[in-house]
Amino acid sequence: MSIIDFIIHVDKYLSLIISQYGVWTYGILFLIIFLETGLVVTPFFPGDSLLFVSGMFASSGVLNIWLLFVLFSFAAILGDSVNYFIGRYFGGIFFKNRWFSKESFDKTNNFYKKYGGKTIIFARFIPIIRTFAPFVAGVGKMNYSEFFLYNVIGALSWIIIFLFGGYYLGGFSFFQKNLTLIIFIIIFISIIPPIVEFFRSRK
Repeated sequence: MSIIDFIIHVDKYLSLIISQYGVWTYGILFLIIFLETGLVVTPFFPGDSLLFVSGMFASSGVLNIWLLFVLFSFAAILGDSVNYFIGRYFGGIFFKNRWFSKESFDKTNNFYKKYGGKTIIFARFIPIIRTFAPFVAGVGKMNYSEFFLYNVIGALSWIIIFLFGGYYLGGFSFFQKNLTLIIFIIIFISIIPPIVEFFRSRK
C-alpha cells in the first residue's frame, strides 16, 4: 500500500481498518491526524479527505461522530503544539536533515510573513503548509499563548467543516456512490491555494 493509494482510496482502507481493528480504529485515526499535523516529516498523511470520509462512516452508524470530533480535535491541537515546540527547540537540526523539505519551509515562511499569526488558522485548510506552519511559528519563537489561540480556532474550524460536512452529506446517495470523485475534488480544492501562490510568485 502506497501513501498515494491510501489518500485516493481512503474510504476503502478505512473500511478495512474498521473491520480488522474495531474500536482501535479510533486510536489509529487519532494517530494519523496527530502525525499529519505534528511532524514536519509526515506532511503527506491524509487530512481533509480522512476527516470527510470518517464523517461519512459516522453518518451510517459505523463510527461515533462525537467521539471522532473529540479525538480529532485533541489530535490536531496536540499535533500543532508538538510541532511548534519541535521548531522552537530543535529547528536547526531539521535544516541539516536531507529528508527535510527546505522548499516547503520557505513557502510556509512566506505565507507566514504575509498573514502573520492567522497563518495557523488558514494553514489548516492547505496540505503541506498545514504541517509546516506550526513548525515555522516555533522557529520564529511566536508567543505560545497567541499561537495556542490560533491553533484551537484553526483546529476546530477545520474539523467541524470536514468531519461534519462528511457526516451530513454522507446521507445522500450521490456522495455514497461517488465517494472517490468527492475525495479527488477535496484534494484538488485543497491544493488550489498553493498553485495560485506559485503562479503569483512566478509572475
